[in-house]
Amino acid sequence: MQLKGNEGEIKLIPENLDDLWHLKYIIEPGDVVFSLTKRISESSDKLRSDKEKVTVRIGINVEKVEFHKFANRLRISGIIVAGVEGSGHHTINIPAGKELSIIKKWKDEQLERIRYAEELSKKPEVVILTIEEGEAITGVLRHWGVEEISDIRRSYGKESSQRMEFFTEVISLLETLDFRYLVIAGPGFAKEDFAKSLKEKSPEIAEKFLIVDTSTIGTRGFIEVLKRGTLNRIVGEIRIAKEAEYMDKLLEGIATGSKVAYGIEEVKKAFNYGAIDILLVADEFLRNEREEWDIDNFMKDIENSSGQVVIMSTEFEPGKRLHALGGIAALLRFDIA
Repeated sequence: MQLKGNEGEIKLIPENLDDLWHLKYIIEPGDVVFSLTKRISESSDKLRSDKEKVTVRIGINVEKVEFHKFANRLRISGIIVAGVEGSGHHTINIPAGKELSIIKKWKDEQLERIRYAEELSKKPEVVILTIEEGEAITGVLRHWGVEEISDIRRSYGKESSQRMEFFTEVISLLETLDFRYLVIAGPGFAKEDFAKSLKEKSPEIAEKFLIVDTSTIGTRGFIEVLKRGTLNRIVGEIRIAKEAEYMDKLLEGIATGSKVAYGIEEVKKAFNYGAIDILLVADEFLRNEREEWDIDNFMKDIENSSGQVVIMSTEFEPGKRLHALGGIAALLRFDIA
């Protein structure tokens, strides 16, 4: 890290998909990014179809950043500013494990995001299995939420053998995953019966699980697990659980017309009254609004007035709901006129 004040170069090596997601909200148009990339050799015969590609360290002035969750990479496109002769556009692909350098004027929120990602990388990985009769939906806890990775369905009647085949299929999936802790959740008795089967067929995994009651499975089941604070016993404070709680309070306040504000104008009005206790900002909104108004200083002003700022991920349900409400909202200390 080579910073003078909040300006300069930081070298980073994203370790996993979570880190790539964080980088999407750190790298902005106008930043300069350096990394190794493949380029066609200038000496290659232009008429040959098997043109030689060489590895070079290139710098680009960023124009566009794309997070490809299913391809496990970040694509950074822009104009070449260093590394090869001439100019032109180029795209650098950043998978996990690839070093890059970012040169820019850093915002406090971006530096905090890096520190947050480093801290979470030290915490254990968690798989959440939500299960009921005939269906099991599995998710992996990410920094930005719970990523659904499997939906196993099987129709069966009263025959116990078919039910056990379903359990065996789910256990086989779990055995392919690398995790430290497993949460088994869902309504009814299927989760307890599955846990018994897991103890018999995969005792190593059985040492890692705990059971949680939820009213449903899938996305809503994931949210229930987070909101119940179950994972706090495993990984300490889980930021996503808090985000879900904030959204519940916001929606309740909207329904009752009490101590909330949402949308830019209402939030600014609440700030002028000194009423903001917690400012909620969707990450996509933050990224887009930086081009329209000085939202970073606005967030800093909130913190200086003893308010709290929470950046919420639109990769997960609470952040998506906030984005649908305009991307910015606030929980207030008192009602405003």
